[in-house]
Amino acid sequence: MSANAVSDEQQTQWIEVCDKNALDSDTGVCALINGKQIAVFYVGKLDEVFAIDNYDPIGKANVLSRGIIGTQGEHICVASPLYKEHYDLRTGECLENSDIRVTAYAVKIENGKVLIAV
Repeated sequence: MSANAVSDEQQTQWIEVCDKNALDSDTGVCALINGKQIAVFYVGKLDEVFAIDNYDPIGKANVLSRGIIGTQGEHICVASPLYKEHYDLRTGECLENSDIRVTAYAVKIENGKVLIAV
């Protein structure tokens, strides 16, 4: 690595969003991070938290946090409340159209707090 290069880990900024126990199972909430809306989902059966852009690129509105969580095959996804496209919570890929995706963010839990990488 050159003197000017910085590793991905050094560039990653972890932002504390909320207490994990403040999240209801199998629902989403919207967090405003650095002026951007991010949808945060707690999937109870997996005991896992996911984060994706809240903006639905097909419906052109910030609504994904209000979508319904479910599965399609091996994908854990959220269905947009507008046109019902499904977005994979791990990758952000639209399951109906692989050319469309939203950003999926790394999430970790530390000391009961939800942190999202930006």
